[in-house]
Amino acid sequence: MTETTDVTDPADIPSEPSPGGRRSGGTRRWLAIGGILVVVGLMAYVFNGRFGQDPRLVDSPLIGQAFPAMTLDYLEEEGSLNFDDLRGEILVVNLWASWCFPCRAEHPVLTAASEVYEDRGVHFIGIVYQDRESAAIGFLDQFGRGVNYSYVMDPDSRATVELGVFGIPETYFVDREGIIRGKVQGEISPSLLLKTIDDLIAGREPEL
Repeated sequence: MTETTDVTDPADIPSEPSPGGRRSGGTRRWLAIGGILVVVGLMAYVFNGRFGQDPRLVDSPLIGQAFPAMTLDYLEEEGSLNFDDLRGEILVVNLWASWCFPCRAEHPVLTAASEVYEDRGVHFIGIVYQDRESAAIGFLDQFGRGVNYSYVMDPDSRATVELGVFGIPETYFVDREGIIRGKVQGEISPSLLLKTIDDLIAGREPEL
């Protein structure tokens, strides 16, 4: 007895789909493509229309306003930091956490910049965001500490509320008069960091 095997006869395969099948499959395909185009279009509008060339640059309502008056405890030493006491210095205020991967990527950029501007009246401040004290110290042990760089805790999320933090990392630039002049959402690039600080030192309005 000869065993038979089901083999599709090429003659049984239609050279083109039936009109009904084509219309159904084509409609679904074009709907999917249309949906993708809508999403891409919305993203382009949001990123380019609202934020300019770099989606990390944020037009915050706090820009042009005084930096909130706050006193936060130091991470690794006794006492606390009163932001009002830093009036007259340019501030680079960065919110970070040990569990934040973009924070790890940008940390060397911030610490290197703190060395560059050590004697130019620029003070860096790292506010620990929703993290354990031991974990934050471990992060600094591993990745290093900056120069003229204060690390403070925010256990009651006061800074988070006052600044309306959307997500970390976030970096704020404050001029010598205590006015917020710029904000960067997400990992900051070396060129953007240096240019913004140079603008503030020169008394120019940062292009953020």
